[in-house]
Amino acid sequence: MRRRERPRGGSGGTEDTTQEHEADAGGTAPHGCTSRPARVRAWAELLRLPALFSVPGDALAGTAAVGAPPNARTLLAIGSSLCLYEAGMALNDWADREVDAVERPHRPLPSGRIRPAAALTAACALTGAGLALAARAGRPALAVAAPLAATVWAYDLTLKHTPAGPVAMGAARGLDLLLGAAATTGRTRPALPSAALLGTHTVAVTTVSRQEARGGSPVPPLAALATTALLTRVVTHRPSDHRGATAHGLLGPRATPPPGAALGRKPTAHLTTALAAAYVAATVRPYFHATLNPSPPLTQRAVGAGIRATIPLQATLTARSKGTATALLIAALAPLGARFAKKVSVT
Repeated sequence: MRRRERPRGGSGGTEDTTQEHEADAGGTAPHGCTSRPARVRAWAELLRLPALFSVPGDALAGTAAVGAPPNARTLLAIGSSLCLYEAGMALNDWADREVDAVERPHRPLPSGRIRPAAALTAACALTGAGLALAARAGRPALAVAAPLAATVWAYDLTLKHTPAGPVAMGAARGLDLLLGAAATTGRTRPALPSAALLGTHTVAVTTVSRQEARGGSPVPPLAALATTALLTRVVTHRPSDHRGATAHGLLGPRATPPPGAALGRKPTAHLTTALAAAYVAATVRPYFHATLNPSPPLTQRAVGAGIRATIPLQATLTARSKGTATALLIAALAPLGARFAKKVSVT
């Protein structure tokens, strides 16, 4: 059976079924949503489940940044990240339910498919679960997860519609990367550069998303395009090569590097470059189209591409930190996320 396209943003499109329009003024769920598949679909839309594929790479990139292999505490950090991410999704729609009733009436809350109280309860439960998993990973992990949870709630309830909104979202993504480093080794300082780069990407995507419902200026997608170019330049630049050349000069012209050192660097550099190219390929075209025509559909497409591009960026950061196997694992999540995004929107 052919999948129905659901309406986007403030467009006047309607579903083939009238389920979403049968909710009464009190927010009672439509009769059609009493079936289990309908409820599952509604919660998948509320939680934007395909976006979850962009989450595990945060902790894995943080782990690689501190030079450690993933371990059991890394898995706890990933579980914590997933819970806090979904808590933010549920809380986002709860906080925006009145705005969505005008701009996105098809969303699960304004359409009556999920009650606001259920979304808020889910946000609270997921936040508690995320903090509990971080606590199991150790005090350093909890010390990062607590401000991460606070940032998520502050963004959804207060900061989202202020100039500080994109910065808060970028900080949340950076803290999520640091959570993996803290849980795995108890150290976060070596992971700060990777966290800053990932946070910068998130700031750019969030800035574009602020006009996805109504459209607007071409400046945000153009700035996101420039940010992609800058981040690509930074992550593919290898200062270690320069330091190695300096050390070689200090030791004298007869000094030779350790056997296999150059050979060991080349595969890592090639993989980093290839993953960075995938990052660029995922974003350039949607950002460029949204720059030429910042309409709601093209802006939403650019936002979705930016969210999915988080995965190859995480993989690039991991490969740069010599986490080759982990980088390939992260990269493998990208096609899975893209496949599920065709069924449920990530925006």
